[in-house]
Amino acid sequence: MLSAISCSKRVLMHQAEVLSIVHLVNKNWRKFSDDVFNRALDSNIKQKSKPVTSFYNQSAIDAAAAKPSLRITPTTILYAGKNPDGSHILRSAQYLHKELPVRIAHRIQGFRGLPFIVGCHPTIIQVHEMYIRAFHLLSEFPHIQDLELEEQYSRLLHNLLDDFRDVLTLMAEGFAECRKHIKDEDMIRQFLDRTLTSRLSIRLLCEHHLSLRDEKPNHVGIINVNFSPRKLIEKTATFVKDMSEAKYGVTPDVRVTGHINATFPYIAPPLEYIITELLKNAIRATVEAYINNTGNIPDVVVTIANNEIDFIIRISDRGGGIDHRIIDQIWDYNFTTSGSTVNDRIDGGLFGEITSPSHMSGSKAGRMHGYGFGLPASRAYAEYLGGSISLETMQGIGTDVYLRLRHIDGRHESFRI
Repeated sequence: MLSAISCSKRVLMHQAEVLSIVHLVNKNWRKFSDDVFNRALDSNIKQKSKPVTSFYNQSAIDAAAAKPSLRITPTTILYAGKNPDGSHILRSAQYLHKELPVRIAHRIQGFRGLPFIVGCHPTIIQVHEMYIRAFHLLSEFPHIQDLELEEQYSRLLHNLLDDFRDVLTLMAEGFAECRKHIKDEDMIRQFLDRTLTSRLSIRLLCEHHLSLRDEKPNHVGIINVNFSPRKLIEKTATFVKDMSEAKYGVTPDVRVTGHINATFPYIAPPLEYIITELLKNAIRATVEAYINNTGNIPDVVVTIANNEIDFIIRISDRGGGIDHRIIDQIWDYNFTTSGSTVNDRIDGGLFGEITSPSHMSGSKAGRMHGYGFGLPASRAYAEYLGGSISLETMQGIGTDVYLRLRHIDGRHESFRI
């Protein structure tokens, strides 16, 4: 008995020491010098040492994190059907009730494994704690047996979506500030890829469920059964051109060519985010290349190609291409050619929402470039959606970016949400 009490005291003392260290690090994080950091490395407080948030080692989170996630295909959603009694809404809520805590626990596990110097950054801790709070709210919600409870659950989902709106902006800030202390770039890239795509899948599932009550024409939840790439590109182009006009006072036209009449079922929000980011880069490069010759700004040309298996969107600009010296860095998180500092908070809520023109107005319209999350996040989203992003650049001429995505109509293999 005395041995057990002594052991418990030692555990409590250790936890108190950890909390004290966390408080000290939070208070003085930005005062860390490279010399202090290097001495910490020499003292075996290395990047893969015990994570700062290890005191959150809660059994409920551990149990959920040990379970696999059950990912569903867009085809399953598309052909699930609707029932007059609302039973399809109840089934959707019951699926989310089981699935969301598991997915969030996986992300908490990812935060726990971050390098010490990253994991104890105040902004990263803030996001980590948001995930922990969301886990407990969702996992402790009672079993959903009727539509009355489902309504309460839907309100909870809606509130959590609002709470998490600025998560990506916060993460971009945090990782930008501690970038110089990151030695293992691959580990950080994998963490951010998983976190971003997990957040994408969770938001899509939640927004789909919340959309089931709507009678939006040509939609099954979040799936537009008559999706037009041309219409999305034109809407996004208008939004980005307005941003360019506001920042530079000038903008190139965006011309859409190819299979402009193509329509098919698709989930528009993540594609809207990707297209927005790619057009921002193309338009900014074009304007800056012709800033002293604005009377002859060439168009940005977007070409659509559609076939039975997938569809391709090519964005071509005459913005001078990408310098050889940085071509290999453009897919790195927190790499930016804009010259902005970490305190130059740009793009406003763009990182906070999957969609862009649909959800941004007023002060959230932001500016043209930012933390260097846009391209790597877009590629992570494209790969999650079963596709890819690649580019060909001609220095002194311009750049062609190719976005390839698979159809979701069920005739061929697609992705899982």
